[in-house]
Amino acid sequence: MGSNVWHPGGMVGRFNVREGAGDADWSVWDNAANGTRGAGLSEEAACRLAADLELQYDVYGPRSPDHVRRVDPPVPVEKAWVAAGFVDAWVFEQGTWIGRVKGRDNKYSWIPGIELRQADQI
Repeated sequence: MGSNVWHPGGMVGRFNVREGAGDADWSVWDNAANGTRGAGLSEEAACRLAADLELQYDVYGPRSPDHVRRVDPPVPVEKAWVAAGFVDAWVFEQGTWIGRVKGRDNKYSWIPGIELRQADQI
């Protein structure tokens, strides 16, 4: 079970959540560094860590501060006229803003901004 990511040649998706042997044995794999960034975590904690690391790093290292925008409070969004969740941050990658969307299942997905629109409610 990996994190749900979008990466058409970009590096959103650098960090993947990996399932271990038990409930508190989840880890976060760094595809660029080819190593683990967190281990011994719950699934929810691993998903959150991977999503936060995606905001901090691209394939080359730390993201430029002008390529990250946080949304506070998170805004409800739709994709294809269906509730997608709440966008709480954006990253700019390869000429495109990509929204970090937390769904009802508390998992994160990365969706190009052009595919999202603000929802009245979720």
